[in-house]
Amino acid sequence: MALDAETRDQLIDAVRRFVSERLRPLEAQVAEQDLVPPEVVEEMKGLGLFGLSIPEAYGGLDLSMEDECVVAVELGRTSPAFRSTFGTNVGIGSQGLVMFGTEDQKQKYLPGIASGEIITSFALTEPEAGSDSANVQTRAIRDGDHYVLNGSKRFITNANKADLFTVMARSDPAKPGAGGVSAFVVERNLPGLSVGKPEKKMGQQGAHICDVTFDNVRVPVENRLGREGEGFKVAMQVLDRGRLHISAVCVGVAERLLADCVAYASERKQFGQPIAQFQLIQGMLADSKTEALAARALTLETARKRDAGQSVTLEAAAAKYFASEMVGRVADRAVQIFGGAGYVADHGIERFYRDVRIFRIYEGTSQIQQVVIARETLKRGG
Repeated sequence: MALDAETRDQLIDAVRRFVSERLRPLEAQVAEQDLVPPEVVEEMKGLGLFGLSIPEAYGGLDLSMEDECVVAVELGRTSPAFRSTFGTNVGIGSQGLVMFGTEDQKQKYLPGIASGEIITSFALTEPEAGSDSANVQTRAIRDGDHYVLNGSKRFITNANKADLFTVMARSDPAKPGAGGVSAFVVERNLPGLSVGKPEKKMGQQGAHICDVTFDNVRVPVENRLGREGEGFKVAMQVLDRGRLHISAVCVGVAERLLADCVAYASERKQFGQPIAQFQLIQGMLADSKTEALAARALTLETARKRDAGQSVTLEAAAAKYFASEMVGRVADRAVQIFGGAGYVADHGIERFYRDVRIFRIYEGTSQIQQVVIARETLKRGG
């Protein structure tokens, strides 16, 4: 559902103020403590950020894809760890339920997801299955009115806080590849489900990833999402949407970095003048601005296409590929423009440089996006 112009402007304004007044001052603290303060999480719930994409009938804001992307751009203007706090609730952790859930499943879980009372995670990646997501080894063997889950998942975002997991598991071991995989909604408190400790990682401190292990976890049959064997389809449709959201976040981070670069280059003097006067600095700013504008245009156009009901598998992959690579180049130029000051921790530039690196890896690596783009382009005859 697209918001009317006035409501949309109010939402954007509220998010923009929250980002600049509340989140930006906390960036260094969150990175040092590896924790988003609980009171900030409560404020996020109050703003409705956990339910951006959840239908209104279940207490969410029910944003169109375009509106969600516009909000995600605003959220990109601060440390990505903040967005990650509710990102799985808005995207990959909830959209399987939204798209494929039964009415009973939706009634049971979506209101809590929208309010932020229930935190969700998306458990697809495994030690042997990441880019090869059809190679899922975790088993879900039917036993009467339950499935018995065994296996482990790796690098699962928000797993340590999650109350609910969307899990991809092989329900038909005899069927290799995508056809044997089913999707399940699995509650955290089921016996046999355990979550490892958060990994130490390159960037995005405050956003956590952990292993999740299933040891004879009995999941009721009514917790299956979609039909048996539809798990891969569920995952791919969820990721289409997630890729656009990530693209928009990348645009927001790039815009934040550009603003920081312009402010710094206008003040920092060398050879008797601000470095912004030097054409080689201007060249870096021009490249960054042009690429950020291109990524924004591609992302929003694709979001509008998706809202119009068109298939956007190719375009969403292209947006994610271009935007995530783009923000990496912009962050790299930002370090260059700041010089030595960009390499030390004072300005947060080196932190963003590390933070954005994951965007080219999760929700489908750049190489997987290339494969998808090429496959779809060949299918469509160019």
